[in-house]
Amino acid sequence: MSFPTHRPRRLRRNEAIRGLVRETRPSAAGLVYPLFVCPGMGVRVEVASMPGVYQQSPDKIVEDCRELESLGIPAIILFGIPEEKDARGTEAYAAHGVVQRTIEAIRRAHLKILVITDVCLCEYTDHGHCGLVKDGVIENDATIELLAEQALSHARAGADIVAPSDMMDGRVAAIRKKLDAAGFSDVAILSYAAKYSSAFYGPFREAAHSAPQFGDRLSHQMDPANVREALKEITLDLEEGADIVMVKPALAYLDVIRAARERFDVPIAAYNVSGEYAMVKAAARNGWIDEKRIVLEIFTAIARAGAGIVLTYHAKDLARWLKAG
Repeated sequence: MSFPTHRPRRLRRNEAIRGLVRETRPSAAGLVYPLFVCPGMGVRVEVASMPGVYQQSPDKIVEDCRELESLGIPAIILFGIPEEKDARGTEAYAAHGVVQRTIEAIRRAHLKILVITDVCLCEYTDHGHCGLVKDGVIENDATIELLAEQALSHARAGADIVAPSDMMDGRVAAIRKKLDAAGFSDVAILSYAAKYSSAFYGPFREAAHSAPQFGDRLSHQMDPANVREALKEITLDLEEGADIVMVKPALAYLDVIRAARERFDVPIAAYNVSGEYAMVKAAARNGWIDEKRIVLEIFTAIARAGAGIVLTYHAKDLARWLKAG
């Protein structure tokens, strides 16, 4: 039987009923806010292509974390902009590195916020690639040893979760082995398991000063055409010890998030990346869209696809809007 017996509009006629039957209920409890930390004191420089996003010194990061806690945002992820770069990305795993100093500052401030750290060499190498380069080729096995050292240095500084984003083969196993051997078996790994070679990363590379100086990242980041390969990558990272897996970017890869949610009974994260953020901000500033409605719709779509954790530069606004109802 159909109309007039079935009238789906009955359940859409006012907000109280729509709220009662809503299938997906996004929450600030799953938000992670990305932060870019740079050397110095009192530094807060806006990223031109990402309005509202800043490169900040550790003291300013601590101030930001206090605001995030007040908004009910449970976690941050830190990206470092080092004082110096070299071919090996030495400051990535140095005890005095800018990320390591920032973690320690957050701990001294007795903040309860979860600290996640990006583990990759691209921000720290003078060539801008995610690993060691020899004759124009990234050396996988030599790179994962340095990534493990970087993760360990973050754990020693007080990180709760380390997040390898490099897409080298075997890096999760190398990091897990290194952390466990040093007594950090409780530090979790959030793996960028399905990270695509995407044009949506442009503004991030400005923010993190991480653009490659030659070539591209097609040899290690995934082909945007592939879904089954993403499931293979996730499987391998889980076998190596990943606790949480991520799909990046989010909006153009909602099908990948859904496929991962249906296949794996583990926490799934998604990164609403810089290009996705910048497009919304640009359109909103031109008066072409309703920013609040668009951002809430994007967040709902990512959650609906199956991501329980969303990394997004919109996190502060989302938290405010979700609280206001």
